[in-house]
Amino acid sequence: MKVGFYQFVPEFGNVEKNIQTMVNAVKAADADLIVFPELATSGYLFLEQKEVEETASVVPGPMSDAFSKVAVEKNTAVVVGFPEKADGVYYNSALIATPDGKVQVYRKNHLYNEEKLFFKPGNLGFPTFDVKGVKVGVLICFDHMFPESARTLSLEGAQIICHPANLVLPGFAQITSCSRALENGVFWILANRHGTENRKGRSLSYSGLSRIVDNRGKVLVSAGADDTGFYSVEIDPSKALDKKVAPLADLFADRRPELYNEITK
Repeated sequence: MKVGFYQFVPEFGNVEKNIQTMVNAVKAADADLIVFPELATSGYLFLEQKEVEETASVVPGPMSDAFSKVAVEKNTAVVVGFPEKADGVYYNSALIATPDGKVQVYRKNHLYNEEKLFFKPGNLGFPTFDVKGVKVGVLICFDHMFPESARTLSLEGAQIICHPANLVLPGFAQITSCSRALENGVFWILANRHGTENRKGRSLSYSGLSRIVDNRGKVLVSAGADDTGFYSVEIDPSKALDKKVAPLADLFADRRPELYNEITK
């Protein structure tokens, strides 16, 4: 299975241009699964709720139709972050468009910092999605700091975890992408953006360094801090079904939930 990410600089507020950039990237790529950054359709640095409302998309709608169409045409799955409007509520979400024409959504469960001023936390739990017979899960940016998130997806059978992000804490996700992959025996696709957003005296810089990590925590491919482009690698997702790290040591079979379930709640 060939998996990849596209690292770039979304233009704040220019939803149509950002969507077209990503659709063109999918058309030019050769992969079974492509992951784009968090809030890639809109940009990240919101200053007021009106900006969220003006850039948000509903599903189904024109945005999801565009990605579904190219996913079917290219026989690839696409994961892309976007601000979602659903029943009058706004979420920091990720769209999952698969080659069979299905469109599904994950809503970020752990909002970071000022995101709490503009979005509601997710209400869909941690679902998994089928991509060509492979179970895939999605986490968005700050979700990675909560080990229970990746563990929940992994216990649900996820073999690949897609991680759209807009990282402003340098180095954090580069560590957790390896540790979460290793401790759960899963593949990890971190799709970050790069560049700096300057808006009315406020500024945020993003760290790039998107990467794909294997089920033993090894980095298979990585983008630079300021690179724009598509990166991909061939993986064998079936390896994520084997949780043994030694003949008698199994990451999941050796768990002792009776000892720590209540502690972690």
